[in-house]
Amino acid sequence: MELCDLPAHQLSKLLRDRKVSAEEICRSVLQRIDEIEEKTRAYITLDGENALEQARRVDRRLREGADLPPLAGIPVAVKDNICTKGLRTTCASKILADFIPPYNATVIERLAAVDAVIIGKTNMDEFAMGSSTENSGFFPTRNPWDYSRVPGGSSGGSAAAVAAGETIYALGSDTGGSIRQPAAFCGVVGMKPTYGAVSRYGLVAFASSLDQIGPLTKDVTDCALVLNAIAGYDPRDSTSAPGEKTDYTRFLKEDIRGLRIGIPREYLGEGLDDGVRRVVEKACAVLEDAGAEIAETSLPHSAYALPTYYLIAPAEASSNLARYDGVRYGYRARDAKDVVDMFKKTRSRGFGAEVKRRIMLGTYALSAGYYDAFYLKALRVRTLIKRDFDEALATFDALLSPTTPTPAFLLGEKIDDPLKMYLSDIFTLAINLAGLPAISIPGGFVDGLPVGVQFIGKPFAEGTLLRVAYAFEKRTGYTSRRPGLGR
Repeated sequence: MELCDLPAHQLSKLLRDRKVSAEEICRSVLQRIDEIEEKTRAYITLDGENALEQARRVDRRLREGADLPPLAGIPVAVKDNICTKGLRTTCASKILADFIPPYNATVIERLAAVDAVIIGKTNMDEFAMGSSTENSGFFPTRNPWDYSRVPGGSSGGSAAAVAAGETIYALGSDTGGSIRQPAAFCGVVGMKPTYGAVSRYGLVAFASSLDQIGPLTKDVTDCALVLNAIAGYDPRDSTSAPGEKTDYTRFLKEDIRGLRIGIPREYLGEGLDDGVRRVVEKACAVLEDAGAEIAETSLPHSAYALPTYYLIAPAEASSNLARYDGVRYGYRARDAKDVVDMFKKTRSRGFGAEVKRRIMLGTYALSAGYYDAFYLKALRVRTLIKRDFDEALATFDALLSPTTPTPAFLLGEKIDDPLKMYLSDIFTLAINLAGLPAISIPGGFVDGLPVGVQFIGKPFAEGTLLRVAYAFEKRTGYTSRRPGLGR
């Protein structure tokens, strides 16, 4: 196994034992990118020379005897909707194709503080709107387990890069499953933290009450290490939750005896692939053998999560994306007759089909005469969905479900049928509506493709989820599997 295939915590130990250098790790990742990026198309922007210079700085500090954090010198890829000062941030949209932010997102500042090495910016569905990374304004990303299939979305570039060894770990964002669904499709670990646990300052907004930044990693230990680096209160984000910093690695214990884990019956019904169902059933057996108590529970308003999400998220997108008007920054139509014509041409040419669809959905839901009937009603149902989770998690320490209803589907299979595409996130949407933490971890394989299982927790109970996921990982070993990459 090459350096680029190892998890961050193993590379960190090799660095400290002087068995490898940060530059060697970085070069291993860049070499892998050279070998397969034409097939995966995981990146929009690469920053190889700067990454090597960052790695050399870490090596110099190690030679000087500095005591560096665990992620020092470890390459990271960043989803292209997270602002990076001086490095292009496009949101995979033509309307921001040449945008270079004048500031860093808080999570980027925090990664810089632990001497992480930024390799580049990863491809995504435009403005994080999609479930396959086929809605990128530039090109689709391909799943490294099978190049004919999607990597999931909207953080598909980040998930594919981690799985393929084109980075060691990555940051993504999750509005309705956009970290967890691609993590499941690509066979990596992906966590959506509690809303407010990780600062959204510098994250280009899609739906502000749902968006959350989180890690995509090769294993659960790395997930805890990245969360250590990026989580915590930020006064620049009005939704950031105050509280003491937590060391999430202290939850990495194999003992889960006595933990109660609920299985929502609504998540095992119609539309679930038989192979995925078997993976979930085996996961239940593994956890029971480890001493956890498994029992059925109910989330009675689950059937309303999809329509509720697709009223609230597009409504917020309609408001957030109004700023892209060609006046202040981004693409501007140059052949307009007047300012109104400039607005029309800029937005019609700059946005892709899915983004325009959601803007129109959201504008309709917020319009006079429909606001009460659609948007306000959706907010009320959101409260009922959150109440379902509160009641279930009053009895259980965590909930277990499939992450996705199927393994990764073929490129082009659902792109012309938005409803089928939206159903890819049927098991993840409700968690964002409730603001809860959830983690997807490889749970098995169906026809050679990875399948994820999802653990859902109480607010700010990321530690419990990491404990359950770590115990599951140690008893199954699925996170150590890597795609063949056609080599």
